[in-house]
Amino acid sequence: MILTVTLNPSIDISYTISNLKLDTTNRTDKVSKTAGGKGINVTRVLHDLNKAVTATGFIGGNLGKAIVKDLNESGIQNDFLSIKGETRNCIAILHDNQQTEVLESGPTIADDEKLAFLNHFKALVSHANVITISGSLPNGLEDDYYAKLIQFANDSNKKIVLDTSKANLSSVLKSVQKPTVIKPNIEELSDLLGTEVSSDPDSLKSVLTNDLFSGIEWIVVSLGGDGAFAKHNNRFYKVNIPTIPVVNPVGSGDATVAGIASALEDKLDDIHLLKQAMTTGMLNAMESVTGHIATDHYDDLFNRVTVTEY
Repeated sequence: MILTVTLNPSIDISYTISNLKLDTTNRTDKVSKTAGGKGINVTRVLHDLNKAVTATGFIGGNLGKAIVKDLNESGIQNDFLSIKGETRNCIAILHDNQQTEVLESGPTIADDEKLAFLNHFKALVSHANVITISGSLPNGLEDDYYAKLIQFANDSNKKIVLDTSKANLSSVLKSVQKPTVIKPNIEELSDLLGTEVSSDPDSLKSVLTNDLFSGIEWIVVSLGGDGAFAKHNNRFYKVNIPTIPVVNPVGSGDATVAGIASALEDKLDDIHLLKQAMTTGMLNAMESVTGHIATDHYDDLFNRVTVTEY
């Protein structure tokens, strides 16, 4: 089983408005409301891959109940910890070939709730083979909270895929508790190192040997349409992907995480792991619904991904 962790989930609301007007009323009948958050997207893609998956995290109030209802109706196993605060909304307005987002910060986690989740998580870890941890931390949790979760997973010898950024990622990298995989993009690498990072493979090869990344088994750097550059222990790989018709790229990074987690559970070799990760990411980009892949195109795309040891 793969356990997905989303500590700050949301109800994702999408409004499509052909011509958004400011400081007045806008109306639309094109509305979508779904359970959201990076880890929820990972969960949905794993479900599409027919993997046994359980989603966990904090949920609260009526919006939290709506997330559980949404997942249950999709046949997705979940085991969240209920909190006193209300789960957040995240609003995306699609207009004039642009996307404007309004993201609530979410609830503040009380001291007793953050301690309760550590115990809740520890119990779930015993049933998992691989754990994914995605997204931001809600208010009330210290930057090292992810490191605490990783410690529990490491104590049980579980594989961990961490997909976060800024202080949350930096805190883990400086900790003795290391995940199996991190998946930064160029911007996130630049932010971590305090200097502009180039997407040139030679430059990336040098960057990924920085002491900051010591102890991380896998580093998969997303390069968007240029594929990825990866480091596995002492081996480096450049991954090239075919040109695809992009419908909605939102959530493709989460789909990539799902592909990595699935490959880790199946103990696939380096080449197959990277090809699967890129394939699931591309499949998500080809769909209008975030966090969803159509597996009937899987083999075709998988065979068109190339991986070269660098």
